Amino acid sequence: LAPLELQKDEAEDTQSEQEETFMSPPLEDPELNINHPYYDVARHGIIQLAGDDNSGRKVITFSCCRMPPSHQLNHTRLLEYLKYTLDQYVENDYTVVYFHYGLKSLNKPSLKWLQTAYKEFDRKYKKNLKALYVVHPTNFIKILWNIFKPLISHKFGKKITYLNYLSDLREHLKYDQLNIPQEVIRHDENLRGKQKGKLPPVVKVPPPRPPLPTQQFGVSLQYIKDKNNGELIPPVMKETVSYLKRKGLQVEGLFRRSASIQTIKDVQKLYNQGKSVNFDDYHDIHIPAVILKTFLRELPQPLLTFECYDHILGITS
Repeated sequence: LAPLELQKDEAEDTQSEQEETFMSPPLEDPELNINHPYYDVARHGIIQLAGDDNSGRKVITFSCCRMPPSHQLNHTRLLEYLKYTLDQYVENDYTVVYFHYGLKSLNKPSLKWLQTAYKEFDRKYKKNLKALYVVHPTNFIKILWNIFKPLISHKFGKKITYLNYLSDLREHLKYDQLNIPQEVIRHDENLRGKQKGKLPPVVKVPPPRPPLPTQQFGVSLQYIKDKNNGELIPPVMKETVSYLKRKGLQVEGLFRRSASIQTIKDVQKLYNQGKSVNFDDYHDIHIPAVILKTFLRELPQPLLTFECYDHILGITS
């Protein structure tokens, strides 16, 4: 029966995807540094610290809707990053909120990975975990519970609470401190609308526009090369690096400080329109640094490519 239930769950996911028309903007964390040891995973915002619960315990959130397709995310690295994050808090009591919505066939990890993940979380992680809230559980969650029930201790099982709606979190957590993805909020509204016998109004989103010929951000290096007469180095990269070499090498905290989000968006817009940018006009050496980081962060594929990633990590071991 399990395969049939999983197929049913996938069908419900597909239907939900078709009904869902709201798209949230990409997550941008100005505090995240490209030198972060798990930048490749952290940049997606899947795992986040989200304030305290009603008992003053630290809250960690895990958002499935922010997981990219499996071929774009190294799940071994995801597990390592989860342990890296929890290691900062496991000496004290803590709480985990798991937003299940958004886990699809494209980004769903294997059962073997889930089994490995549970085994790797030894006593130091489980002892001080006081509550695990699973928001918007589906048939998939219930089937997983039956599969892993023999491995899960009764004591740990009592810490798991299933919540059908976001509002149920309010009695346990400081709700306003949670950084809940817009996709999850919209899904919750849909569920409540169905419960009342009516759907919320559909938000129509126009189809995405093709990139401009001068586009620099969010397009592939091959696209930029083709539109710049075969130039190997993208203009935005060449100009920011050149400026920083001339005027920023003696600046303390370069690449670690943030800048005005609106200013960054304005500079991105100028570059995307093929216009020149004079960083002297902004009187802030951190702006070209943030622009360079943003350019690299928004590449569809990292400079070292996903295919080479494991080989490069192997060099250090």
